[in-house]
Amino acid sequence: MSAAGNTHRLTEAEEHAWKPKANPWTIAGSVMLATFMVVLDSSVANVALPHIAGSLSASTDESTWVLTSYLVANAIMLPAAGWIARRIGRKKLLLISILIFTMASLLCGVALTMPMLIVARVLQGIGGGGMQPLAQSILLESFPPRQHGTAMAAFGIGVIVAPIIGPTLGGWITDSYSWRWIFYINLPIGILALIMVNLYVEDPPYLRKAFHGAIDYLGFGLMTLWLGTLQLVLDKGQEADWFSAPWICWTAAVSTLALVAFILRELTDHEPIVQLRIFRDRNFAMGTLITCTYGFVLYAATAMLPLFLQTLMGYSALQSGLSVSPRGLGAMASMVTVGLLVRKIDARLLMAFGFALLGASTWMLGNISLEIGMSSVVVPNILNGFAMGFVFVPLTTVTLSRLRKQEMGNATGIYNLMRNIGGSVGIATVTTMLVRGSQIHQSTLAADAGSPLASGLARGLQARLFSQGADMVTAQHKALGMIYRSVQQQSALMAYADNFRLIAILALACIPLLLLFQRVKRHD
Repeated sequence: MSAAGNTHRLTEAEEHAWKPKANPWTIAGSVMLATFMVVLDSSVANVALPHIAGSLSASTDESTWVLTSYLVANAIMLPAAGWIARRIGRKKLLLISILIFTMASLLCGVALTMPMLIVARVLQGIGGGGMQPLAQSILLESFPPRQHGTAMAAFGIGVIVAPIIGPTLGGWITDSYSWRWIFYINLPIGILALIMVNLYVEDPPYLRKAFHGAIDYLGFGLMTLWLGTLQLVLDKGQEADWFSAPWICWTAAVSTLALVAFILRELTDHEPIVQLRIFRDRNFAMGTLITCTYGFVLYAATAMLPLFLQTLMGYSALQSGLSVSPRGLGAMASMVTVGLLVRKIDARLLMAFGFALLGASTWMLGNISLEIGMSSVVVPNILNGFAMGFVFVPLTTVTLSRLRKQEMGNATGIYNLMRNIGGSVGIATVTTMLVRGSQIHQSTLAADAGSPLASGLARGLQARLFSQGADMVTAQHKALGMIYRSVQQQSALMAYADNFRLIAILALACIPLLLLFQRVKRHD
């Protein structure tokens, strides 16, 4: 047997036997503090944008860069985190990331101009981008295999619940105090996370050895160009009317070419920044595809419902947030339940149940009307949230179950990136379909304006207004205006219903894909 082979065996034996000194649950609490803070910040600022724009004398379009800048920087850091951790150590990178994020939060809070706030948000995205994959890989290595489902349930509470409560918390803080406090609240959490990570988190043996590989500057540059331009197209596409704008066409072309060049570079380089060969593992490849679709469903539905409640139902930002927040209660309940069931029941069955419930509850939202009460929103949301745990926990566990520990950092970065990209595509898609669908339905309804029923309604409204003292011309104009507003409302309502049903169908379409997963041995 060669010396290299003996070294490889010893490394794997050492790797398998290693256990952290601290209690795994203490480690989980340490890393989840940081993760919850980061994921929360990706959505908490949404409802505060009008207040931010007014305070800093910026336009609404300029204020959206507060979100875009964060998402672009965050997306670039997600796949790079595993590579950087191999060079400087996972614990050190996590501490640096928390420090950058916390200090950037302070800069966001004291920002005096919009450019200053955008720069601070970029720094926040850089600091926050590495935390999700680092936390996930630390949890998977700190818990024994039989408890991986439980570990992912703990991780899921941060990743799934935080974006749901974010708009509610952001609305309450902005209304009660100031938009600056949505950033200041990160300071005590960040300091506590720094202390706990420093005390309890440690690097496994294979990360304690110095890594002296060449830096893949070209790969990192291509990845930055690809993800940056992709996020720009998704975030600004609808605003610019998509491919009717030349700059969107050019940006999309650059993104596509950069993606192709990035893939070729990473497959041929000896020390790539992202190990794409990991996709040879069937479970990882399928899991990445499904989590991308899941991100589409999750973020699209989460973005649409508050918008519907505020624009058509007249809810305030806080009221709409409170209506959606029961989804978080359902998600937390299912995370705890699935963390136990995943040890005893085939993960594919749990995911099938989760996607079926996710599809059914989203379809319920497709039956919305302008006369619905709060319960018509709360009940589907609780079911929707409950379904999320049955998808997230077993999906993450199965996707990463067949990988070696050395591959975890790279794999979790890619996995989280694809879920976020799916979410960005989902939000861009439903936003566009809302506008286009509303226009199509409005044209159809307007075509019926000449029908006897519509004419009779117009005459009835005109007569009623005339009897209330309006002259004939004014009464006619007001009657037509009332009918037009009603047509706009009904067309928008139909567009929302179409989108919810599309999301439901997409969730159900994931169920057949689960058959492509290879069965994973359960650890009792």
